[in-house]
Amino acid sequence: MTPFEYVTVLVSIILGMGITQLVTGVADLVHQWDRVKVYWPHLLWIIIVFFLHIQDWWSTYDLRRFDSFRLPTFLFVLLYPINLFILARLLFPATQPEGDFDLKKFYDANYRKFFLWSSLLPLVSFLQNVLIIGDRVQTQVVQIFLIGILLVLTTRKEIAENVHKILAVVLLTVMVIYIIVSWNNLLTN
Repeated sequence: MTPFEYVTVLVSIILGMGITQLVTGVADLVHQWDRVKVYWPHLLWIIIVFFLHIQDWWSTYDLRRFDSFRLPTFLFVLLYPINLFILARLLFPATQPEGDFDLKKFYDANYRKFFLWSSLLPLVSFLQNVLIIGDRVQTQVVQIFLIGILLVLTTRKEIAENVHKILAVVLLTVMVIYIIVSWNNLLTN
């Protein structure tokens, strides 16, 4: 077993746990469809976090060029998938709610925690890209921008509903554009 294979096993397990949270949460919503009042921005966040899990698993393949890992580096690499798992867990209630379940009320009650944890994703990505991959700071503009926006939204006690809707649509659109633009780079050899 190579160091890459050894390291990616735990990364894959954590990402798999996050995907399980997302898929189980969606299945629970579908199972109780008649009791759930859907809020589409919340559903977009579920799609975004699912995509981020898949994207992190896919980009983990880039670590294959490292022929050795130190424990601190490995622990640092684990921060991103662990954070994704926490985000997946925050998208659904810890226990099944009694009676009708309004996703908008749930979202409104939890968006600050969700945005706080979300702001850690671009921060960890920025640090990993610069410190581990060796990218230049100047190429990390998107991460820096996202950190700022998400932290500002975290500190706000009230945010207009349109801001939530626009943010979810814009981030999903950016992800789709990223896939289209990077189509040839998202290739395993």
